Amino acid sequence: MLDLGTYSSSDQRRYTLSFFVMGNTCSNHLGIPPAKGPNAVGCTDFMMDHTARGSFFRLYYPCQQTEKAEKPDWVPCREYFNGLADFMKINRTLSERIFNYLFGSFKIPAYLDAPFKSNGKCPVVIFSHGLGAFRTLYSAICAELASQGFIVASVEHRDQSASATYYFREKAESERTNENVRKTNASEPNNLVKEWMYYRSLQHGESEFPLRSKQVKQRADECILALDKLTQINSGMPVQNVLLTQFDWTTLENSMDLCRIAAMGHSFGGATVIEALCKEVKFKCGIALDAWMFPLDDEIFPRVKQPIFFINSEKFQWAGNISRMRKLDSAVIQRKMITIRGTVHQSFPDFTFLTGNWIGKLMKLKGEIDPELAIDLSNKATLAFLQRHLGLEKNFDQWDPLIDGQDDNLIEGTNVTVLQSAI
Repeated sequence: MLDLGTYSSSDQRRYTLSFFVMGNTCSNHLGIPPAKGPNAVGCTDFMMDHTARGSFFRLYYPCQQTEKAEKPDWVPCREYFNGLADFMKINRTLSERIFNYLFGSFKIPAYLDAPFKSNGKCPVVIFSHGLGAFRTLYSAICAELASQGFIVASVEHRDQSASATYYFREKAESERTNENVRKTNASEPNNLVKEWMYYRSLQHGESEFPLRSKQVKQRADECILALDKLTQINSGMPVQNVLLTQFDWTTLENSMDLCRIAAMGHSFGGATVIEALCKEVKFKCGIALDAWMFPLDDEIFPRVKQPIFFINSEKFQWAGNISRMRKLDSAVIQRKMITIRGTVHQSFPDFTFLTGNWIGKLMKLKGEIDPELAIDLSNKATLAFLQRHLGLEKNFDQWDPLIDGQDDNLIEGTNVTVLQSAI
């Protein structure tokens, strides 16, 4: 869930965005922090089956050092700015200029289409974004995992919970006739046309739970589908990427350890993790970052058999949400929870690194804690939990104390008071 703010009038939105710009012009050190692991990080986009039912994700992976590869734009194209504007209920024309000014120059800390570096079989993480987000907005987390030897698929959901996404339709006969006149985009297949899908707002008088429940089920299915596609790629089965990228997918044959797979997500993506664990036992554990538990049916809680790690922010959670997390408590399956002091809900997506200090706090994109310290604690605790429950032979166990909240910036469990009767 992005929840970047709601305002009562267009004037207020415009006023806030103007301050957003001024807040950023004073900051010279903004940017997504580079990954800290021993591997350089590559990324590429994958779309199998051009329709809305197909799989679409950004893949992060350990890569070979190369001088040729470039880092991709953090926001891939202007339609995503339009989607963010729709989600925030801001005028598209105004916001596109402002968002492009604020964020258009930022790059993801990974090399586009860089050659895969084979160094033993890589464990796999499927990542699910929050409400109003899309596949590129959690690059600090995904790149860090890849730098530590994971292959990470950051899914872009087609359930209308992303601020924007796209698929392709086949060209009509008239469009094919005009093909020779118009110059086609070199990164798109010649016989297909890009179709955009934007965030779906609640209709007036519409109940939220039926929509979100339906969406979380589709999201889990899309995470499982992404895993299925990676399984095919790993087996050496020829795959056709609808997106005409330069990455050689055949280099990933036999590169993944498909006995060591985890699901991870933020907010709505955290709920998606729980749903995916229930549906697919190949996921050996789950990491839920500031999970929004509302979309989940109560009946699935006792059916989830894998270990789960809830990493929460200090400012977002409330008693009802925590009590739903506590429904997953188990005497025999490890369910852990920590809270990072001084964090807000947006301490997990990349926005927190890309806004100046005071405006970031005004827009609730930053907490009181240094954002790089917060994401570092989250990433290290995640790595320790993954080592423990995927059986990795790494040195991530050095961060085991973080799983139990043993750090001055952590709280074991939650800072929220939950009445026993509510659990």
